[in-house]
Amino acid sequence: MTRPSGETFSTVLRQASVQDHADAETNGYMSDLMDGNLPLSAYAALTARLHPVYAALEEAAEAMRDHPVAGRFVFAELVRKPALEADLAELLGAGWAERVEESPAAQVYAARIREVAFTWSGGFLAHHYVRYMGDLSGGQIIGRMVERAYDLKDGKGTSFYRFADLKAKPFKDAYRVLIDEAPFDAEEQRRIIGEVKLAYRLNTAIFDELGAVDWSAAA
Repeated sequence: MTRPSGETFSTVLRQASVQDHADAETNGYMSDLMDGNLPLSAYAALTARLHPVYAALEEAAEAMRDHPVAGRFVFAELVRKPALEADLAELLGAGWAERVEESPAAQVYAARIREVAFTWSGGFLAHHYVRYMGDLSGGQIIGRMVERAYDLKDGKGTSFYRFADLKAKPFKDAYRVLIDEAPFDAEEQRRIIGEVKLAYRLNTAIFDELGAVDWSAAA
């Protein structure tokens, strides 16, 4: 679908969220993490907070699998929950689930996904787009920098960032085509853009929560 300006919706969507994306990427916690200035426990805490977010999103994917619009964005190759669980077992041990602290920010994020992504195709796309397109873009840089900073080898502890069954650029190009082909009218596009911006803020709230931790005491 093309807007009157001639720009595709995928282009408009990317441009509308540029600042939100930049705010997430330049967050102080993330900068310190990727520079190796925090203990490994700070990375484990991020991984733990992503788990409920992806659990909710991937449950939504199952719920929307047969939807004529949202179902086109459901890909088995994207599933991250098993990789997150493998990483948590590597980072925290086999009993990781009992040792993970509750995260208000992650709970709010997951609750929003459950609120909008199980029945609203635009809401599903918005959260799906922010998470997986981010994972296939900046997430690849994060994964490499974390591996280097914390000497994590062979994907142990960073399998979340590895997509063995797809090539990032061709997949992202095809994904944007799907966005442009989706039958969203102007009002629906506006709602989706708003939800994308909210998803970025919810993601940044997790970073802010982690940034408020005294990692020198937790090391």
